[in-house]
Amino acid sequence: QVQLVESGGGLVQAGGSLRLSCVVSGRTFSSDAMGWFRQAPGKEREFVAAISWSSSTTFYGDFMKGRFTISRDNTKSTVYLQMNSLKPEDTAVYYCAGRSSAVAASLERAYDFWGQGTQVTVTS
Repeated sequence: QVQLVESGGGLVQAGGSLRLSCVVSGRTFSSDAMGWFRQAPGKEREFVAAISWSSSTTFYGDFMKGRFTISRDNTKSTVYLQMNSLKPEDTAVYYCAGRSSAVAASLERAYDFWGQGTQVTVTS
């Protein structure tokens, strides 16, 4: 059974930082591309970042503007999202996702496995 478990969310002031983690089990993690998505209240889920199996390819949603960094540690079956210079509009539930492909993707439908999400709240 595939499990994706996110952690690291919480309450932070604007301008602060958080590091999200997602541990994957039940899969050969090193073969899968991974991504992060987020969903704010009343809005559709949107793409945040993605990384290929080897970390050779990463890309981000347009709103990132260099504030977020995705990375992975295949020895720990973990993908990370470092978030800096957080803004109140970054408030959302952040979801980790994996796909049965080595190639990173930005489309939600490309992903096969999803975590339960972790809440990030940024106060002004």
